Amino acid sequence: MAKQYVIGVLVANISGVLSRVSGMFTRRGFNIDCLTVGETETAGVSRITVAFHGDEDIKERIVTQLEKLHDVKEVEVLDQHETVIRELLLIKIRNTAENRQDIMTAVEIFRSKIVDYSNSALVCELTGETSKIDAFIDLMKPYGIMEMCRTGIVAVERGENCLKTDMN
Repeated sequence: MAKQYVIGVLVANISGVLSRVSGMFTRRGFNIDCLTVGETETAGVSRITVAFHGDEDIKERIVTQLEKLHDVKEVEVLDQHETVIRELLLIKIRNTAENRQDIMTAVEIFRSKIVDYSNSALVCELTGETSKIDAFIDLMKPYGIMEMCRTGIVAVERGENCLKTDMN
């Protein structure tokens, strides 16, 4: 039975690293569900968060192959029960007099916020777990989604556990 895994990868922040990481998945026929990249608190280090589905064997092979890549400094499978996982959504919804109040109510209930307003469109920002993002999107479909973009997940372990490396 395939389950979703989330892996945190610390890499040198240099050209070509992302290509090598994503290429490793492609060459081995593994599908990436989600991939996000950003700088960390350490200069010259980026953090890649990768989500994928597979079994225990596939997870182990992916971790082993990632650890072999040049400029990959640390790889860790994140326990989803011990990890804060969030995603960001920006969604533009058709704004009409008939739907405005319903949208505003949903925005309040989902703890979203309106970040741009015009007579014809509302842009909402929402952060949360993927299931919350999906539910908000489904709720907004009848009102007319004009455009949307999602960041993909970012993840950090709870408590004292940290994905860190000494880049020397």
